[in-house]
Amino acid sequence: MKYKITSLLVLIIFIHGCSLLKGKPEMAVESEVIEEVVIISTNKGIIKLELYPEAAPETVDNFKKLINQEFYDGLTFHRYVSGFVIQGGCPNGTGTGGPGWSIPGEFENLELRQKMPKHRKGVLAMARSQDPDSAGSQFYICLATASHLDGSYTSFGSVIEGIEVVDELRQGDVMETVRLEEE
Repeated sequence: MKYKITSLLVLIIFIHGCSLLKGKPEMAVESEVIEEVVIISTNKGIIKLELYPEAAPETVDNFKKLINQEFYDGLTFHRYVSGFVIQGGCPNGTGTGGPGWSIPGEFENLELRQKMPKHRKGVLAMARSQDPDSAGSQFYICLATASHLDGSYTSFGSVIEGIEVVDELRQGDVMETVRLEEE
């Protein structure tokens, strides 16, 4: 009898816990301390992203360098695929351009890959060509879970505010400014 009561209690607690999660959007791994925040002001509203330098140090450094150079200011989101990604960061507005250099695909480093967030709604990652080391300035934000991208692209941040703005973005929408949040 004691076993049945204990099993029933465990089942009730499990079901209650699952019901608390029901309806909440699937978001990226949340870190306990937010160290680096990026604010993207778009024509649709504000998006705040946290960066994960422990998961992709070179990628985060490159992204911050481009932000500090105001590289992204005025660029458009040149690619929108419903239920998949919104992509921006091409100076040509076509998906064919970059900053003039490329960075290593840190997803190839197993130790770093294990620290990267999985490709879920709100995750920030670098776009690239077939060459794993071809990322430069183009990035994407996942609009839904895209598990097939895990381990093949460097994910290095996630949306912490403004996911509803991300959901409204379409091809041609503008990144008015992209800045690192002042501490």
